[in-house]
Amino acid sequence: MAIFFIKRLLTLLATLLAASAVVFVVLEILPGNAAQVLLGPDASPEAVAELARQLGLDQPATTRYMHWIGGLLTGDMGVSHAYGSPVSELIFERLALTIPLAVMAMLLTTLIALAAGIYAASRHGRWGDVSVMGLAQIGIAVPNFWFAILLILVFSVKLQWFSAGGFPGWSEDQGGGLLPALRALLLPAISLAVVQAAILARITRSAVLDVSREDFVRTARAKGLSQGAALWRHVLRNAMIPVVTVMGLQFANLLAGTIVVENVFYLPGLGRLIFQSIANRDLIVVRNCVLLLAAMVVIVNFVVDVLYAVIDPRIKAGEL
Repeated sequence: MAIFFIKRLLTLLATLLAASAVVFVVLEILPGNAAQVLLGPDASPEAVAELARQLGLDQPATTRYMHWIGGLLTGDMGVSHAYGSPVSELIFERLALTIPLAVMAMLLTTLIALAAGIYAASRHGRWGDVSVMGLAQIGIAVPNFWFAILLILVFSVKLQWFSAGGFPGWSEDQGGGLLPALRALLLPAISLAVVQAAILARITRSAVLDVSREDFVRTARAKGLSQGAALWRHVLRNAMIPVVTVMGLQFANLLAGTIVVENVFYLPGLGRLIFQSIANRDLIVVRNCVLLLAAMVVIVNFVVDVLYAVIDPRIKAGEL
């Protein structure tokens, strides 16, 4: 087991290092000048050059990259050019909204998809199966932002059950609280979960049907085990490996999808921070946020690999 975890951890660190290099290079080749954006189009070349020197933009790219990585290793993400605040404070303040939103969307995705996928598999070839798969196909075709706008029109404009946007905060001192905050995140979470639930439902159905045709399941049924008992005792655990794989990838997609949905619902999360920082040419915030999202994706994949070893001991033995 020690070798298994060490190999996975080294892969994680190497992937993060490669991701940091890609993020830095891609942002470096973007057109525009952060100092020019901050000072405005009427600023003199001398003022722009002086601000660029203060921001360290006159240094070679390799030097700035090494300073960035060194700061990350010591917990220093730098100071935002546009906000004038430490980047770490900006990010952690916004993560207090983005992480609960992604987790809520993932919970909705899992509940809807597993229930729909298992239901469709248990009624394979019948109207229940056809109906669920038809709805799943529609869900896959619906863009997140379009469904978010549709939810606003129906539940905020027409029915007026929810606010069309904004976030009251988690603290009652700020005029919010736990229930108002969760209420404000419900529509965004649903808009994020619909597409992912449709995909996961199809994967769950296929995995359950494949395992149901295995010899050990037929043997269990021949010994008198009911269809429901065989499903819960034997089929689901063996069918979970492809489902867990897709769930890990979907959580990463949900984190990335918050960038669009947070702007639709005007939520002050990490996605909106990235959008505003791109507009302000605040590259130090953008690259730290993008690397954070990449790190979350890599960590989720690492957790999925560990879950493989828990779900299927054969994978663990093969790695060792």
